[in-house]
Amino acid sequence: MKILQFCYKPPYPAVDGGTIGMNSISEGLINNNVSVKILTFYSYKNPFDKNSLPASYIDKTQIEGVFVDLKPHISDALVCLLLGESYVVKRFISNKMKQLLKKTLLENDFDIIQLESLMLVPYIPIIRKFSKNSKITFHCPNVEHLIWERIYKSTKNIFKKWYLKKTALALKVYELEHINDFDAIFPTTDIDAQYFKDNGCRRLCIGLPIGFDSTEKISNILPQENTIFHIGSMNYFPNEQGIKWFLDNVWQKIHEKTPQVKAYFAGRNMPLWITNKQWEGVNIVGEVDDSIHFMCSKEIMVVPLLSGSGIRIKILEAMSIGKPIIATSIAAEGIMYEDGKNIIIANTANEFALAIERLVNDKELLTTIGNNAYELIHTKYNINKIAKELINHYNNLLQ
Repeated sequence: MKILQFCYKPPYPAVDGGTIGMNSISEGLINNNVSVKILTFYSYKNPFDKNSLPASYIDKTQIEGVFVDLKPHISDALVCLLLGESYVVKRFISNKMKQLLKKTLLENDFDIIQLESLMLVPYIPIIRKFSKNSKITFHCPNVEHLIWERIYKSTKNIFKKWYLKKTALALKVYELEHINDFDAIFPTTDIDAQYFKDNGCRRLCIGLPIGFDSTEKISNILPQENTIFHIGSMNYFPNEQGIKWFLDNVWQKIHEKTPQVKAYFAGRNMPLWITNKQWEGVNIVGEVDDSIHFMCSKEIMVVPLLSGSGIRIKILEAMSIGKPIIATSIAAEGIMYEDGKNIIIANTANEFALAIERLVNDKELLTTIGNNAYELIHTKYNINKIAKELINHYNNLLQ
């Protein structure tokens, strides 16, 4: 089987949830003897330097990239707003990518062309024209418009709320208009799969989780006691929104109940409001070289997301190394968890503070939840098992 994996940003190195998800699929397919070629966009925010990639990765994926300017341009955004178009999608339309995609399709016969984002839908006509026998599938990380919908509902600024509402609506219309342009959709959660089915999807649509390849816990890094942490790219608005809520509403309660607890926040693109302010007991780490090493060095992960859609891959990654996690229902959405067994759900400031106090004071419970999280990932989210399931669906699709 030959697959073209079409990505909205470079899947390697896997430095955030989106890249981890795409790279997991690449690795799983390659591990199962599938031929994979990658075409990807890259930007200032997500750079791509082929010379810095491992030779083995280039050899396995034959990766090629095209630069796209994703910096917001107010005039273009307003034009799209007036026309009722999705500026979020339109930014990804590139003549250079059209040329590269056409060239790639003419030079290769692919069985499957797998799109990794709704933003790549404008390229479907080119794929249909120059690769008529290929099946087009959508490996769907989230229901895109729901992210924007949840953001605008939690935004207080009136003008910003109005603009985000318009953006979410345009994106929803676009998403549902093109829902049957694919031959199959594989969302990362059953919740998202059901959403598409309920809203008119007549194609094969099956939830397929993200896989992880970690085989054993990392035991040579001892976590610092009485520490909580969050890691996530801060140019992803739901992360920034969640951390702001946490620091404004939760941290003081935690500090009063458990003053011995220290908090560490890591991730790319920390905004000035967080780097220029100080909270007692809070450490702003910024971007880290090794996310696994960072997570192993701390005790409890907190994920206070108030918006977003799809699956939080950083939660699964932390679970895969046995970390106990306290998260909102939105953050844990789509994960096959059991509250109180392999994760703790907290949706209010008081619930977060009480959960942290409980784990800090009960090390046995902390260890048990971490161990259960580890078992969940290694039984339900095995990278090769999930890839085999996807390959079976692809074989049925081709037949």
